[in-house]
Amino acid sequence: MTQECFTLEMAVRDYECDLQGVVNNAVYQNYLEHARHEYLKEIGIDFAALAAEGINLVVTRAEIDYKASLTSGDTFVVEVRPERISPVRIGFRQDIYRLADRKAVVKALVTGTALNAKGRPQLPEALKDILDRA
Repeated sequence: MTQECFTLEMAVRDYECDLQGVVNNAVYQNYLEHARHEYLKEIGIDFAALAAEGINLVVTRAEIDYKASLTSGDTFVVEVRPERISPVRIGFRQDIYRLADRKAVVKALVTGTALNAKGRPQLPEALKDILDRA
């Protein structure tokens, strides 16, 4: 099951580029994470409030295909589409596209879960509800 696509526009900052003048591969994970957090905030799931309750959202796997490079000043969009992977795992299909030409930059599947106060996997009810409506 998948939901509508959430999008977040961003721009490359100079310090995110390596000596070759392109965005360092590790920086793309920051972009993906920021977009996931903004998506959760948009749907009413407060990452910090969950952590205060002893529920921690964690990434368990990240599959990233790098298709092209971004450079300083490029604007781009990160798309987020959540899907239920299992009763306790959620997947986020994420794509990054350069805005100038809509060129695919990254295709990713980031899988995660929530750990309760005892360290056991357990998705919060609010997140289950959203996935079940998809």
